[in-house]
Amino acid sequence: MSQNDHRAEARTFYVENLGCSKNQVDAEVMIASLKQDGWTYVPEDPDSAQLIIVNTCGFIQTAQEEAINTLLRAKAEYPGKKVVAAGCLAQRWSKELPDLIPELDGVFGNRAPQRVREVAQAALDGDKPVFVPEGHELGANRKDFFGYDRSVFVKIADGCNHNCRYCAIPLIKGPLVSRPSSDVEAEVASLLKQGVFEMNFVAQDLAAFGLDRGERHGDGLIRLLSSILESRDAQEKFWIRLLYLHPDDFPKGLLELMASDSRILPYLDIPFQHAAVPVLRKMGRSGDAHQYADLVEQIRGTLPDAVVRSTFLVGHPGEGRREYQELLKFQERAQLDWLGVFAWSREEGTAAAKDKGAFAARLSAPRALKRKAEIEMIQRPITESRLDSWVGRETDIIIEEPVEGEEMALGRMIIHAPEVDGNVVVHAPGLVTGDVVRSTITGRAGIDLQAEPLR
Repeated sequence: MSQNDHRAEARTFYVENLGCSKNQVDAEVMIASLKQDGWTYVPEDPDSAQLIIVNTCGFIQTAQEEAINTLLRAKAEYPGKKVVAAGCLAQRWSKELPDLIPELDGVFGNRAPQRVREVAQAALDGDKPVFVPEGHELGANRKDFFGYDRSVFVKIADGCNHNCRYCAIPLIKGPLVSRPSSDVEAEVASLLKQGVFEMNFVAQDLAAFGLDRGERHGDGLIRLLSSILESRDAQEKFWIRLLYLHPDDFPKGLLELMASDSRILPYLDIPFQHAAVPVLRKMGRSGDAHQYADLVEQIRGTLPDAVVRSTFLVGHPGEGRREYQELLKFQERAQLDWLGVFAWSREEGTAAAKDKGAFAARLSAPRALKRKAEIEMIQRPITESRLDSWVGRETDIIIEEPVEGEEMALGRMIIHAPEVDGNVVVHAPGLVTGDVVRSTITGRAGIDLQAEPLR
């Protein structure tokens, strides 16, 4: 069948997204691009799709394994469909994937998601394309979202210049590329007109926005946010949540802007990763436990309702018993609201993978997993205590999912980022996904809060 024949008939596609919020944005851009090219999106029905795109993650070994298993499963479950590997794994191993999984019908990198139409058509024609575009193209006109359409992710930059020695992101994404401020502002205005209430800004480091254009660290982000808040298109009430700010270059001026306008939520995701100087230096980071703890205290001193989420990476080369104990001391002092813990994996191509002791650290994976479990156990009562401080207070809650057969629904408030934190159980009939309900927090059950709408 010729390309013209394909265009004459309905071309259908399905997208399965794996990985982080930034991947999700790329998947949504691919969907928008294919729909603009005349394809029909079948989000709930892969059986009816001619083309299945698996948007992969390739950051750590477990994500790579999940991606490969998902691709193999797609070919096995849908033998008559064309299956294309897209995203980070496809970008990182574009040359190897066709040999590793010869059944694949195409490989597409992650730096220009809107160009997926070139791969999609070639795959449908049976050409088995391998396409890894150079540079970055980050624009989007998204109408379909993987979550509900009142809470979306907005990617303002891609790539990273920090080059942390354990991290494969620069290998996958390349150096920092910021979107033009006017593009971000136009997208925000469009999303607000569509009825979006919560916009979760994402990048490898939000504060690096504009560095590639010669702006100082933090200035580009602050200027962008100020322009959005002052825009005629801006509404009186919406949320901007800032996800991922590197702790070594945290812009203190950002706190003043956040304190001046409640539409920027007092929620900060700052991946400290560790606290012991020997480990931080091996990670390629310049901070220390005192600087990081002082940053948390300054945030909370400026923003009384501040919520700080972070991640720790245990088992990295250089982490002995003393360094691990220092990390525990930092955890106790910082009293982080939310914490994710990961065990280091030796990623081919990273500087840390070549370090003396990297192989020994890899062999000590069971010890790293034990430390991960211990930190998570210690964190539980810390998080619960932080949650208790919200009991009795009034707050806005965005409803995510009514509970079928019950007069209640699951929602989130300012302390909850999508997909990674707990929930609020709102007890009331008739709640609908996307509602924003002013409520009183009445109690806590584990790491979930209970609430009742104001009468």
